[in-house]
Amino acid sequence: MKNTYLTGYLPLVAILLFSLSFALFVQGLIISLFKQVGLYTEMLELFTETEVNLVITLSLMVLFFFLISGLKVIADTVNELSLLFFSKDTEGELLKVVRNGSIIFFVGGLLSLISFSSIVGIIAIFFLTAVGYLVFFVYKTSASLSIANLVGIITFQVVSWSTLGILLALFGMKVYNELLGSLPL
Repeated sequence: MKNTYLTGYLPLVAILLFSLSFALFVQGLIISLFKQVGLYTEMLELFTETEVNLVITLSLMVLFFFLISGLKVIADTVNELSLLFFSKDTEGELLKVVRNGSIIFFVGGLLSLISFSSIVGIIAIFFLTAVGYLVFFVYKTSASLSIANLVGIITFQVVSWSTLGILLALFGMKVYNELLGSLPL
């Protein structure tokens, strides 16, 4: 018996795994920063080391959970818009075909836990997982699409994600420049 809802929890688990990986890496940075500033010893007078580490990790996990969940909402929207614009499917059959792609993100989340001590490794695994899902998405939908529609879907995906990445990079540079400009030097 094959149940279509069997893998319905995998996106949530994948988001939690990637969030935990990013949180563990950033927690190490925050702890070392607190030690340099001298704040860590003051915190240990009030709380145990386990409590401090746990609170920092859980707080960061919530932050990264929100960020990655937002990316998932954007990804679902981009996927469905690309199918709206470039497929003739009106019943949502193509969405059912690509539903098992969440296994790719689940495996990527597990692999990111192995590499939690390297931000380059975590980000590389995240992007490779996203590209792997895009290849899976295109492969699964290609049987129902013409070559022109397939090129349209790929172009739409690439343009959408590139635009989002460029906008975020520009926003980050603007915030960075504003911070530097506000410092009294």
